[in-house]
Amino acid sequence: MASMRLVFMGTPEIAVPSLSALIEGGYEIACVYSQPPRPSGRGHRVTPTPVHRFSEERGIPVLTPDNFKSPDAVSDFAEFNADLVVVMAYGLILPKEVLQAPRLGCINIHVSLLPRWRGAAPIQRAIMAGDDETGVTIMQMDEGLDTGPILRQDRVRIVQETTAESLHDELAQVGALSACGALTDLQSGSIKPVAQAAEEATYATKITRNEGFLDWHQSAIDVERRIRALNPWPGTWFERDGERIRILSAEAAEGNGNAGTILNQSAVIACGEGAIRPLVMQRPGKSATDTEAFLRGYDLPVGTILQSSQGGGK
Repeated sequence: MASMRLVFMGTPEIAVPSLSALIEGGYEIACVYSQPPRPSGRGHRVTPTPVHRFSEERGIPVLTPDNFKSPDAVSDFAEFNADLVVVMAYGLILPKEVLQAPRLGCINIHVSLLPRWRGAAPIQRAIMAGDDETGVTIMQMDEGLDTGPILRQDRVRIVQETTAESLHDELAQVGALSACGALTDLQSGSIKPVAQAAEEATYATKITRNEGFLDWHQSAIDVERRIRALNPWPGTWFERDGERIRILSAEAAEGNGNAGTILNQSAVIACGEGAIRPLVMQRPGKSATDTEAFLRGYDLPVGTILQSSQGGGK
């Protein structure tokens, strides 16, 4: 079967395994598009994206336009004469001229079971919502936000131990396998696109840093899910005496009380319904430790009330 000429568009680490799998699968990668290098880290050094670095290391040309609004950006793309564009977490809107230019159009690797969790943060929102499963959808792109017909879906379980980090890594690998499978089926003509049920759509809005500030008025189940969903970024925390205390892992626990109250010497915290027991905690500038070790160096007396809004605890 003849190889297809592809253009790959992606930006963060989650997209690297899919690009790697396409290269290993023998597909011709004419060019890679990624978001422009931007300042990052404490030194604010201008740094290429993970997809950009991976591509350059393999000698694949990389383009980093700010957008596709200029005629030059569109004409530069058209010159690659791609059979197909494969997109994963690129982060730029593709105009109709780009979507329609390749012989087979553009497909997107989206890390949810569309139409559930269209949008920017499907991994975190699925965990927060208590979904039992998520997965990868390969879809034919149109001008909407994750609205195109579905070509293939692969499912992944969400279990009690699942964090955003662990689910990210699993879906990165599943996405690579799913993309290669979809391309094989596209070449053989065996794929039958299925329209999304628009009435079933939900939207995964972008995660903001302030969502990590824990609200003890939520139920213990919701607080524990949030801790897993926002690990590692932005993390979850409470504030006390001017310090931001991070909770990296927790479990539901027995106990009731006013929301935010420390209920016992193991730092079990009352929530709006039920309570949670922090398992791993961290002070600013310190290493994360299990809660027993944390409490040997940090006093959280029984009866302390942790606030659910910024300003510290009592």
